[in-house]
Amino acid sequence: MAVNPGALFQRLRRASNRPAAIATVVAILFCLIADNQNRQLTLERARGETLAQLNLIQDRLEGDIRGEVQLVRGLAADIATEPDIDQDRFDRLCAQMLRSDRLLHNIAIAPDLVVALECPRLGNEAAIGLDYRKNERQREAVIRARDSGSIVLAGPVDLVQGGRAFIARLPVFVDSPDKTGRFWGLVSAVIDLDALYRDAGLIGKSLPIDVAILGRDDLGIGGFRFFGDAGVSAGDPVTTILPVPSGEWKLEAIPKGGWDKAVAGRWVARLIILLGGLLIIGPAWLAGRLVTERRLNFDRLSERERELQRLSRRLELALDASQVGVWDFNIDKQELVWDDRMNELFGYPSDGGRREYHDWRVRLDESDAARAIEDFENAIRTRGHYNSQFRIALGDGSTRVIRSMGRVYIAADRSMQIVGVSWDITADVALTEDLTRSKALTEARNAELEAAKARIEFNSLHDFLTRLPNRMYLERALEERAVHCAAKGGGVALLQVDLDGFKRINDTLGHPAGDAMLIHTAKTISRHLRQGDFVARTGGDEFVVVCNADHGMIGMDELARRIIEDVSKPTDFEGHECRLGMSIGIAGASGREVDRQRLLVNADLALYRAKSLGRNRFEFYTAALQAEVSKAKRLADSIIGGLERGEFIPYFQPQVDAQTFEIVGVEALARWRHPTRGVLPPSEFISTAEEIAVIGAIDQVVLEGALAQIRNWRAAGLRPPRLSVNVSLRRMHEEALIETMSQLNIEPGELSFELVESIYLDERDERFSRTVQRLKALGVDIEIDDFGSGYASIVSLTKIMPRRLKIDRQLITPIVHSPAQRRLVGSIVDIGRSLDIEIVAEGVETMAHARVARGLGCDILQGYAFARPMAAEELETFLLARTRSAAS
Repeated sequence: MAVNPGALFQRLRRASNRPAAIATVVAILFCLIADNQNRQLTLERARGETLAQLNLIQDRLEGDIRGEVQLVRGLAADIATEPDIDQDRFDRLCAQMLRSDRLLHNIAIAPDLVVALECPRLGNEAAIGLDYRKNERQREAVIRARDSGSIVLAGPVDLVQGGRAFIARLPVFVDSPDKTGRFWGLVSAVIDLDALYRDAGLIGKSLPIDVAILGRDDLGIGGFRFFGDAGVSAGDPVTTILPVPSGEWKLEAIPKGGWDKAVAGRWVARLIILLGGLLIIGPAWLAGRLVTERRLNFDRLSERERELQRLSRRLELALDASQVGVWDFNIDKQELVWDDRMNELFGYPSDGGRREYHDWRVRLDESDAARAIEDFENAIRTRGHYNSQFRIALGDGSTRVIRSMGRVYIAADRSMQIVGVSWDITADVALTEDLTRSKALTEARNAELEAAKARIEFNSLHDFLTRLPNRMYLERALEERAVHCAAKGGGVALLQVDLDGFKRINDTLGHPAGDAMLIHTAKTISRHLRQGDFVARTGGDEFVVVCNADHGMIGMDELARRIIEDVSKPTDFEGHECRLGMSIGIAGASGREVDRQRLLVNADLALYRAKSLGRNRFEFYTAALQAEVSKAKRLADSIIGGLERGEFIPYFQPQVDAQTFEIVGVEALARWRHPTRGVLPPSEFISTAEEIAVIGAIDQVVLEGALAQIRNWRAAGLRPPRLSVNVSLRRMHEEALIETMSQLNIEPGELSFELVESIYLDERDERFSRTVQRLKALGVDIEIDDFGSGYASIVSLTKIMPRRLKIDRQLITPIVHSPAQRRLVGSIVDIGRSLDIEIVAEGVETMAHARVARGLGCDILQGYAFARPMAAEELETFLLARTRSAAS
């Protein structure tokens, strides 16, 4: 029968171990039973000793807590009889309780659950005013003490004044009318936590047990653990219950290091048991050990061989996957070994042939050869790591980028060798170069974007022509100044600047000249600014200068004067001498009164005043100016309201024939029937109406009223004399004017439009001229009002060819006593006659004026010498009276 050597070996091995195994099992069972009995006895003794220690701690804790609570009970009784106790009385009552040998840290009383008094007060100020009902951590225990009427020991508690402690809360009840007792508040006695632990022996290295206490806020096992580690509860502790006011604490204890350490001192008994077991198993174990060692050595060799095979397969797979070539160079023998991948990388056949150092050197690219050789030789020289990157030139003309790593080591035969790996990184280098170029391009574009953003931001905050800050920049700067002044004090002044004569230069020399003047003005103003001031161009020919005014408005007048004088100097532009004027309005504010919008408005008001007083000057904003502006605004609002309410009406002043004194016409004049001031003449409102651009509306109201009156007179069977009405330029430009007039069926000579000489005679608008001709075609006469007060030319007269000229009253008034004035009026009369134009003298106040005007050749007279302006009803009465007088 054939015998399997392997199976025979396994049977022999099991047979040789069997005696030792049996002996070992018997000895182990004996040792375990004996050791277990010994352990049970030792454990019971240790639990008894631990419980005794725990009971001692319980007695100390119970005594300390009960003693401190008894002291506070007496204090609560005193407070029940003195509910209005003050701090001094409270301090005297607490003095004995807070001795240094007591555990009490401090005592507080809280009427209606709000802490009012603390003893000692020093260091406990933070607790004064604490409302227990609003404190989440203390509210539950406080409410329980109040509702139960019993003492509640709370804690440990995080005190609002800092630290942690137990708090005995004693409810205080005072007498009430129904004899049931009224809840007054609480006495809170703060027991020093560390002192209590120390006095009970819980703190100290000499304590042989680990203790845990459960029952936070005296809730017993229902409370949280507030002393000790969770490992005590998990370590099968001995326990005892400590009664505390209105509750209990559960105390747990185990020996330090646990029960295993407590029973670890049984070595003598164990040693005896062990010696007995050794006598049984020693010889059997020794024989089995020799067989086992032989088997283990055989198993180790087999396992190492299998592990070597696994590692070899893994390394081969890793090299194939990573396309890495492996090389080994014997430095002493100059022998080089390459694997197939190395041959493939360097363009050699994978034939397993020998390679030499020359095979590597000859493939190096000439530009990288010196550095690659230096890296290799430096690694050999220092016997350290080798790390290099270089290009190689293959036989087909292509190139690759190779990365090599290696390290020097001493082989078993004591020869120095270097082993390493190499791999192709051509694609990685190309990708890196692309990324580098892309990064550089991105950074360049980002730089361009940042520059463009900066330019856009600069342009949005600066004027493109003068490069000065613009209105947006000004608004931001003023806002910052206002915030600064409100926070730190100081003041700010504004100079609102407007150029005088700029439009004339712009219109005559063109926009390039205007631009040059603006740039010149910006430089001139900037030249005079102080440190911290700046100037902004806010539009057109307007600038705003912002100045620090921490010391008030001192120096603002001198600054404005210098700027005006410098700007007024003549400036050359392409051979033309250009002169500008400048008007400046100055306003300032300081502290919290700085309001940027108000400042701009005030400076603009001051500028308006400077312009109205003759230009090329400066004016300060004052309260009087504000009052004047307010008055003007009220007047403007009243004018607008009057227009809406129909308060503007026509009055009529008769015009008489200079020879017969017969009424030949009436002039419709604007009057304001003010609700409180009565009927107001134009001098009261005409300038304001022009400023707010409603003069055209008033003219239209008067015209429409006069035309309506004509229709009323016609309906009543009256044929009024010729009616003259003042018409504004705005009204002359309205298309609806011609349409309205064409519907009236006006007879020639029945209606005249008076055009003010200073506005119309030099009007070159073709549209205006066409309107004049169309009015004439409809039978409306054209008169020139206030002739002699303006700058009209004879050419203008010949172009318009008015029906009548009204000589201004300023020329008529002095004719009684001034020969020169009579000659001037006579000249005007001669001009009119030469052009077949009737002459009307207005402002005829006396009959002496009437006689002189008639003698000079005036055709029509108008003035107070004959009649004052009157309402339509009065005019009807006046006309009827004149008619009856003439008839009689």
